[in-house]
Amino acid sequence: MSELTLAVPSKGRLEELTRDWFAQNGLTITRPGGPRSYLGALEGHPNVTVRFFPAGEIARELIRGNIDLGVTGTDLIHETAETGPQSVAFAKPLGFGNADVVVAVPAPWIDVTHMHDLADVASDFRSRHGRWLRVATKYITITRQHFARAGIAEYRIVESLGATEAAPASGVADIIVDITSTGSTLTANALRVLEDGVMLKSQANLIVSRTANWTPERRRRLEALLHQLNASIAL
Repeated sequence: MSELTLAVPSKGRLEELTRDWFAQNGLTITRPGGPRSYLGALEGHPNVTVRFFPAGEIARELIRGNIDLGVTGTDLIHETAETGPQSVAFAKPLGFGNADVVVAVPAPWIDVTHMHDLADVASDFRSRHGRWLRVATKYITITRQHFARAGIAEYRIVESLGATEAAPASGVADIIVDITSTGSTLTANALRVLEDGVMLKSQANLIVSRTANWTPERRRRLEALLHQLNASIAL
């Protein structure tokens, strides 16, 4: 098949901003079936099928090669699979959806300002408290990779299913790894980002799958579309 599949966020502010960005570049995304439909089109490009998916699903399907290109966050590509960044090509940052994945500790931990301080805390936490340091997060893959690079091994991840920033105050966890844009929610919950605690800077990106089936004809269609969007990649 020579058609291309473009996946865009299915609802909310991300959908609006994505459609606005395409429109600013001369391309209109339509949704003939209405807001509940998962199928759309790109005006002027009959060989492009638009799919509306949640941002997390877009990341997963790009990595698997089931869709050709899509709009999702940098953080979701890194979190969905360890091989995620190698499975895709970042064609263009879109300038919205900006947020950082950060390590935050309770504000009263005044002696813990950097990751190496946290490594010291984690190493003796069990002897002091009889348990490992607990880290609440939805970003399990990113946390494991970043903590490994920082030499932190003696900790336990508590998977967050709700408001991660509330975990230390409720006693569920000691520190958190979460996403933040302004830091105000962390401050409101008496948390502080480590000085070197920004693990990943994220924003919405136009992303191309490296694992999709790129025949010469499909590659030509992709390059033409990217050219119109002032974007480029090297597959």
